Amino acid sequence: MQALIKQIRTYLNMNQTEFARHLNVGYITINRWENGHSLPNKLAQSKIYEICKANNVPVYELTLERIRNIADGMSLTDGRILLYHGSKSGINGKIEPKSRPQCDFGSGFYMGTEVSQALTLICDYEKSKLYLTSVDLTGLQVVEIPADIDWAMLVAYHRGKMEKIAGTPFYEKYRNITLNKDLVIGSIANDRMFYVIDNFFIGNITDSALVNSLAALQLGKQYVAISQKGCSAIKIEKEIEISWLERLFIKDVAEENRAKGVSIANDICKNYRRDGLFFDELLDRAKKGGTQ
Repeated sequence: MQALIKQIRTYLNMNQTEFARHLNVGYITINRWENGHSLPNKLAQSKIYEICKANNVPVYELTLERIRNIADGMSLTDGRILLYHGSKSGINGKIEPKSRPQCDFGSGFYMGTEVSQALTLICDYEKSKLYLTSVDLTGLQVVEIPADIDWAMLVAYHRGKMEKIAGTPFYEKYRNITLNKDLVIGSIANDRMFYVIDNFFIGNITDSALVNSLAALQLGKQYVAISQKGCSAIKIEKEIEISWLERLFIKDVAEENRAKGVSIANDICKNYRRDGLFFDELLDRAKKGGTQ
């Protein structure tokens, strides 16, 4: 964290004495922080947060830059893909496919191409950890899902939204997509997409609105190991600490992105209010033996 403190002070164009005065601490305290001999406590970090907010210091961007610089410096063996994993309490023991069953692609070990998504998922948890991981796809049964209506319906299946049509060909189609697979690759329902897809599930927008929103948003990908064989192909490359101060800014950005999602969904509803089918209509059609 010492590098971030110095970056903030430099951005504010303050020397250590001036910065210390703003935080009501001694000059030697700032010096110790920047030399890594001690860390600011939560109260001090909260004060730094307020100063940064008041002066538009881009702490979130500095955090992403720090992490990406670490990632760029990684040297991987041939064939391995570098990904990000956020854990609410840290990884203990071997990697296993044991997340909540009702995640996007079911119970598994989730990794993503976008560090911002991993940070958003863990910023509310003090014991959380960010990991740089890698995976070798050689020899794995892999399925990749494009960002379209099939992706949305697969997410619906794994989130338990399709149980009322269990046993129908429509239901079996999505059950079988990931059956006996080791790893699933698909778009991340990121902060902006959460609102849109949830609105689809509760019947506020149609499938046409959803598909058009998917096309409009730049979604990162998630790699999900859903078997033990898939998990065994994963390697933890590095654990990265995220400070309390950085978490505060990550939370702010997450809220901003959710607000953007609301705006996008509202615009889409206006443009496609009469096009396509609602989620319940798709399920009703499937129950009666129709097709999507």
